[in-house]
Amino acid sequence: MKRVLIITYYWPPSGGSGVQRWLKMSKYLPENGWQPVIYTADGAEYPVEDPSLEKDVCAEAEVIRRPIVEPYNFYKKFLGIKKDQKVKAGFIDETGKQKGWKERLSVWIRGNFFIPDARCWWVKPSVKYLKAYLKDHPVDAIISTGPPHSMHLIAMKLKEALGLPWIADFRDPWTEIDFYDELHLSKWADRKHHRLEHEVLTKADKVVAVGWDMAEGLKRLGASHVDVIPNGYDWDTQAKNNVTPLSSDFTLTHIGIIGSNRNEHLFWKALGELKAADPQFAAKLRIRLIGQIDQSVVQSIESNGLKNNTEFIPYIPHDQIQAQQASSQVLLLFINNTPNAKGILTGKLFEYIAAGRPILCIGPEDGDAARLLDETQAGTTVGFENKEKMKAIIKGLYQSYLENGLPSNRNKEIEKYSRKALAGEFANLLASYQ
Repeated sequence: MKRVLIITYYWPPSGGSGVQRWLKMSKYLPENGWQPVIYTADGAEYPVEDPSLEKDVCAEAEVIRRPIVEPYNFYKKFLGIKKDQKVKAGFIDETGKQKGWKERLSVWIRGNFFIPDARCWWVKPSVKYLKAYLKDHPVDAIISTGPPHSMHLIAMKLKEALGLPWIADFRDPWTEIDFYDELHLSKWADRKHHRLEHEVLTKADKVVAVGWDMAEGLKRLGASHVDVIPNGYDWDTQAKNNVTPLSSDFTLTHIGIIGSNRNEHLFWKALGELKAADPQFAAKLRIRLIGQIDQSVVQSIESNGLKNNTEFIPYIPHDQIQAQQASSQVLLLFINNTPNAKGILTGKLFEYIAAGRPILCIGPEDGDAARLLDETQAGTTVGFENKEKMKAIIKGLYQSYLENGLPSNRNKEIEKYSRKALAGEFANLLASYQ
């Protein structure tokens, strides 16, 4: 069996979306002839933790954990955050308070001095350790996955020193990510971000993107060898024990982070108007939001009279997610209303499709998410500003729920998006360099 070094910051006990891709991909690499050698952080500051994911670490995996120094202790002390309190992912605001000068200064320092991210201090010691380790424990290839994009810098320096084949895997963009402008970068810092990004894109033997629009963006930034291997699902969609009773209410469920730029104001307004117009709809409607929620979302829900219809669940372990999805009448997918919206293709969409429930996506009707929903016939996409279409689709779904029940809509097109099939695609890429 050949060996591949996978450099990833997110690894169990990390929970959330960042850990899923390579935890699941590595699970199926051994049956494709590759032993995963995981290099990850010891003592990392993860926004959420999920011990249930440990069971998905394959027996063949060799896991190397090395201490990491992150600036979060200073950050917490500076802002008066308790030491044991988690730092929220992205720019989630759960307080609703206006950001003070300390918060603004912290963002500026993060963007201008921690390049490309807060894990940049881990690059140099990781390279030193891995160069020595690989002399005695050689591997046949390297995969780095970002964000955080410091992982790519580790791999790039190993590539330069050892000449090993290297695949740079992008789960999200770098300089084209939706919050890049919120970092308040100086011209110097912006140039450095772009320079490092260009080095990674041009020095990697292969660049992999999770979506088609992102792949085109990486090509524009200098990458010449770009493949698309999307995220996927890791459930047996045919297993009898995956049959979960449907909610008796008209339940709309969203799973995952909803930041301020993912707060679909017109969607909440559309639901509020439907509720006000129909007492039966008001009695049946249940909104279930699972994950970190920005305070602006709570305010939108309350201002549209939906507070009593909404359940907020901060986090549940990933092994319980499937039941939550499968029991819902409708699954909600909110795309960030940002310039890169067309290229956003979240991992949870594949799990939504595998759950077999109708999906209502609010986002670009010509984006990657809409393309996938059309291909799999799993749901409908409505543009950010089309409130009347939102209302019409919700009314149609509700009417079907009342009359015949909303049926499962799973089809064979999803099978190619299983994690097992996608790991085979990565194995084929790796084999092309042997």
